[in-house]
Amino acid sequence: MSSVVQLATAHRPVPAPRLALLGTGVVGAAFVARYQRLQQLDSPLPAFAWLANSRALNDCDEAPGQALADARAAPANTGGLPPWAETEALRHGDVLVDATASEIVADRHAEWLARGVHVVTANKLGSGGASIRARAITEAWRASGARYGDSATVGAGLPLLRSLRALVAGGDRIHRVEGVLSGSLAWLFNHYDGVRPFSHLVREARRLGYTEPDPRLDLSGEDVRRKLLILARAAGLSLSAEEVRVESLVPAGLAALPVEALDGALELLDAPLATRFKDACRNGEKLCFLGRFDADGARVGLQSLPAGHPLCGGSGTDNRVAIFSDRYPDQPLLIQGPGAGAEVTAAALLDDVLRIVRR
Repeated sequence: MSSVVQLATAHRPVPAPRLALLGTGVVGAAFVARYQRLQQLDSPLPAFAWLANSRALNDCDEAPGQALADARAAPANTGGLPPWAETEALRHGDVLVDATASEIVADRHAEWLARGVHVVTANKLGSGGASIRARAITEAWRASGARYGDSATVGAGLPLLRSLRALVAGGDRIHRVEGVLSGSLAWLFNHYDGVRPFSHLVREARRLGYTEPDPRLDLSGEDVRRKLLILARAAGLSLSAEEVRVESLVPAGLAALPVEALDGALELLDAPLATRFKDACRNGEKLCFLGRFDADGARVGLQSLPAGHPLCGGSGTDNRVAIFSDRYPDQPLLIQGPGAGAEVTAAALLDDVLRIVRR
């Protein structure tokens, strides 16, 4: 009898993976819109089970657009935990998409992976935050077999992480990685000409969705630090956040202000950056905000580079990253493309989802 039960269990159909989304901001909204476009093309998509933000959790019932609108219109949550925190609706094989920048959500990545739930994320605080959290995430997906799709965390889906991991898996040693890792800062310095105040450009970049809602996260170098940590850890370095030296562009007076007072004080950025710009122009150089790691350490900050330097070749929100290794010791592997914007980030998230469910 027991052998019959075992045989029946072995042939029990595996439930089809379902999709859940955390985060209904500009990236979450772009993800839902892209999902619906692919739906109309009859693409083989997982069923969209539910989506949530800090205020509400809504079942999609084959209508994620309406669920998104309802979640965004929901009143503020006055309880202690976000609505999604108490749900156990995720089962083995489901795909959770993290389109937030939330520390609370990042703290759950390892737990979901350990339960066999695939995690696809644009949230850099998972692999780009505390070392202990990054290690827990790696250990959880290795032990459970669940997948961790993180291509949207660096380069908005450019094949940066995939290329770096392929080199390492092939036995290549990474000597140095350096580049423009922030699409928002790339856009700012590609447009800054010393005529329009830098503060005006920051406001425009925020309106276009290129910066974080609080642009100080970009201007401080913190966003680049997180991306550099993700790349370094993918290259096999056990780097901690404290080991990355960061030059912030945010003056102390601006850093101390509450978010609601930020817009009226952005002019504090103008004088220091005007000076840096004039110095660069005098030397025939261009300002670029770079991240870099090598055997001597890791650093993030504004640099003045010769106009013909390979890392000065991008435009718009382009990320431009050079990878030096045993295979590429002198002429690096260069990867370039758009590195900011809700649309490209949402596309990277959905690409990771499709790669997972097709496996």
